[in-house]
Amino acid sequence: MVKIIGRKPLGTQPVYDIGVERDHNFMLFNGSVASNCFNKSHSTAYGYVTYQTAYLKANHPVEYMTALLTASSGNQDKVQKYIATCATMNIDVLQPDINRSQVDFTPVSGKILFGLSAIRNLGEGAIDNILQKREKEGDFQSLADFCDRVDLRVVNRRTLESLIYSGAFDSLEPNRKQLIQDLDVLISWAQDRAKDRESGQINIFDMLGSADNNDSDGNDAWKAAPKTPRVDDFSAQEKLQQEKELLGFYVSEHPLKSVRQVANQVLMPINLNELGEQSKRTMLSAIVMLAEVKFHNTKTSGERMAFVQMEDLTGQADGVIFPKTFERISCLIEKDARLIVWGKADERDEKIQMIIEDVEPIEKAQMIIVELTPQHVNKKTMEYLKAILQEQSGERKPQKVPVIARVGALNQSQFVRFDPKYWVQDYEGMVDRLKSAGFQARTKALTPTK
Repeated sequence: MVKIIGRKPLGTQPVYDIGVERDHNFMLFNGSVASNCFNKSHSTAYGYVTYQTAYLKANHPVEYMTALLTASSGNQDKVQKYIATCATMNIDVLQPDINRSQVDFTPVSGKILFGLSAIRNLGEGAIDNILQKREKEGDFQSLADFCDRVDLRVVNRRTLESLIYSGAFDSLEPNRKQLIQDLDVLISWAQDRAKDRESGQINIFDMLGSADNNDSDGNDAWKAAPKTPRVDDFSAQEKLQQEKELLGFYVSEHPLKSVRQVANQVLMPINLNELGEQSKRTMLSAIVMLAEVKFHNTKTSGERMAFVQMEDLTGQADGVIFPKTFERISCLIEKDARLIVWGKADERDEKIQMIIEDVEPIEKAQMIIVELTPQHVNKKTMEYLKAILQEQSGERKPQKVPVIARVGALNQSQFVRFDPKYWVQDYEGMVDRLKSAGFQARTKALTPTK
């Protein structure tokens, strides 16, 4: 072991590549350290690891992404990023399942199953108890069966609620609100049965059930468990919000998933995890949901502005809306709003954020489609069309309505997206302008609405 106790600059000097045929301890004959050995060994190790990971990702993508998710299960930002990566690789990440999930993420039939350890409020003791009971006595048949078999002193009510809200019981009962409503009576019923077993007493109904089923353990006792009146399930939005609170991200679905798939082809928005890589001068667009909104009054003039936390399928990022912009778009800035935002990347206090200059509700976003024949696709006509589209280019607000040309011939057609510098702000006015100029133009919703 060599300890460096001091350094001093020696200026520019020749550097020699030192190589030996046999293993050595990185020491030269005079006791000096071979100066380039660390660099060579370090770069070789990194290169080999890069080769290994690239090979695994190319040849065993599900197993590779499973390992990444497991290794990063304590870092929600990384997990969210890797789940987004799985989506681009067409790998489904399945929600937790009380009868299939293990401690960590696991590969299952070309998909990745969520691990129990990644659910909030589930400690190691609770997970061990659940997995031991499942391995020893078989799959759980219902929430009542689960409560009857696990140790409720370890798997407490908070744990049960987390399992229900995260969707772990969906394969047994998809109505999560019903399970939450049944929880009190089932816990009380299971605790009474546990006390009877500890005292050596046997419930008469268990005896009858065991006799009918030749089952000395009374494993069908859950069928006689108390129930509450049926209720309607939580809304899809409520379910997603509960998943987000307990898992840190959406698993069964994402509010932006269907929107993103369509808008990607037209808007070419950035991912939020790429915000730091963007030029500070370029106008950007992103498809986001507002996870948090904080309103603020400026110190100098008292004008209203807002700080927002945005999220998409890849991660989260902060956004700032200054007073002049806020005055124009304030009615659209609210928690859980799904928006297309336009703005520029900005770095403040070594943290990347977006200066938001305009927004559009996803449900109201439009695009302009210009119908062209092959005869229209000539230099004179296209220059005329571009000149019309650029009539709005003098405005300071982002030109946020994409323009698509549909070039058709008989039963064949091809869509061509115009460069963003030819997009427009007033889509209705522009359609009228194009029609008056002899072009066939129409508007169409950018994304499907539910």
